[in-house]
Amino acid sequence: MQQKSNSSSISHFLLLALADTRQLQLLHFCLFLGISLAALLGNGLVISAVACGHHLHSPMFFFLLNLALADLGSICTTVPKAMHNSLWDTRTISYAGCSEQLFLFVFFISAEFSLLTIMCYDRYVSICKPLHYGTLLGSRACAHMAAAAWASAFLNALLHTANTFSLPLCQGNAVGQFFCEIPQILKLSCSHSNLRVLGVLLFSICLCLGCFVFMVFSYLQIFRAVLRIPSEQGRHKAFSTCLPHLAVLSLFLSAGTFAYLKPPFISSPSLDLALSVLYSVVPPALNPVIYSLRDKELKDALRKMMSRCFSGATNCLFSSA
Repeated sequence: MQQKSNSSSISHFLLLALADTRQLQLLHFCLFLGISLAALLGNGLVISAVACGHHLHSPMFFFLLNLALADLGSICTTVPKAMHNSLWDTRTISYAGCSEQLFLFVFFISAEFSLLTIMCYDRYVSICKPLHYGTLLGSRACAHMAAAAWASAFLNALLHTANTFSLPLCQGNAVGQFFCEIPQILKLSCSHSNLRVLGVLLFSICLCLGCFVFMVFSYLQIFRAVLRIPSEQGRHKAFSTCLPHLAVLSLFLSAGTFAYLKPPFISSPSLDLALSVLYSVVPPALNPVIYSLRDKELKDALRKMMSRCFSGATNCLFSSA
């Protein structure tokens, strides 16, 4: 048990150990290594395909590129430290490292949620107002919306980090999570009724709820418009453009909501750890797979890019031989 201390005397935090035995620690290291490599490869391919493919220079793929960047940032924030701790059998993270990790995690998760909201608006305009698509989602408008998503995520992360670490901490330094997150740091504070922190959390909840209501309203309008399309082929084509976004959005919201809003009586360390991995590690690896499997244009672009790379490597190999 860690002795109680105030925040001025805390130089480091102790993260949650992923396993008790050395064999399981190495297994978790290999598992995280595989997931992170899959996320790096998948999102890197999506970014390269969208950046290099001129026919993919449309609003939907522009926002998808930004989403891939947010996914890369979020998984690179949490997983490397967890892999380091599992490999070297340690639990420590410095005070500054914990605050940086919390800031970056909130920043990239907030950016991802904002980008998913914007992508919902993109699908709404594409299906419900196709004649105004070029006007409402021009290149300048898309750049402004992406900049607003990143800027709002930065301000949200800065606000949460400053408020969280301004609290006096006197409940020890053991964090009940494998990375630094706000609820676990708040459990270490001396007071759980700080009005400033509660105000920031309430503001974020209202903001997230507003985005969620906007998404629900947009998809209700989308479904109404799709059902009015006379041909079955047209309805299928229109709805298929929304399936990747719906799948990614459902995975993101369901995992995060259940992790933070689950009833206390079903909480356990193993369940909390599994849920935290599900909402913080798995989505960045699955998102590029979902989009590349469901979107024909992106799939074709990836196939062409891979074939060019393979043929170039083959030519270099034969020429050197």
